[in-house]
Amino acid sequence: MFISIDGIDGAGKTTQISMLCDVLQSEGRQVARFRDPGTTKLGEAVRDILLHREEIPLDRTTEMLLYMACRAQLVSEQIQPALANGSTVVCDRYLLANVVYQGCSGDLSPQVIWDVGKVATKEVFPDKTIVLDLDPEIAFQRIQRGHDRLEKRGLSYFHSVRQGFLEQSKALGDRCRVVDASQSVECIHRDIMGFIRS
Repeated sequence: MFISIDGIDGAGKTTQISMLCDVLQSEGRQVARFRDPGTTKLGEAVRDILLHREEIPLDRTTEMLLYMACRAQLVSEQIQPALANGSTVVCDRYLLANVVYQGCSGDLSPQVIWDVGKVATKEVFPDKTIVLDLDPEIAFQRIQRGHDRLEKRGLSYFHSVRQGFLEQSKALGDRCRVVDASQSVECIHRDIMGFIRS
């Protein structure tokens, strides 16, 4: 099984991914945990450019393609081998984030990004996608570190990101569940596990 967890920064993805992986491992499953962008040497290097190297200007199309390049490497180098080995793959973000951040909240066509994503991922898509939904004002209060390049775009941008996640999650149908991330950590976890086991 391939599971991705997404949502705006500050929604609690890291906490929920850790809890999910702990439960799956306690059940005897082999779990492979990844982050997108990241995980591979290429992914980590490009992630630094995408999020922190603000002296390097990025056109929105360039930004989208850099995310795709990271994802293509992640799929080829890590996700496909893990799935072939029978592991349950849990990924912090995936193609949906690209569609939302550079499409719905950027100036690119969401459909074009989905189409490019089919090539980049070799059509390896999550069986289950969880979107943690949270008001951006609350999410920003939770972020204790400095803001990255995307977060510095401000609250209005992240309101559009939130709407993008809600809109695009509908396109994924039964493979996606929007979870209210304003609940307690335990309630969010329970909702996620209910969806994973459905």
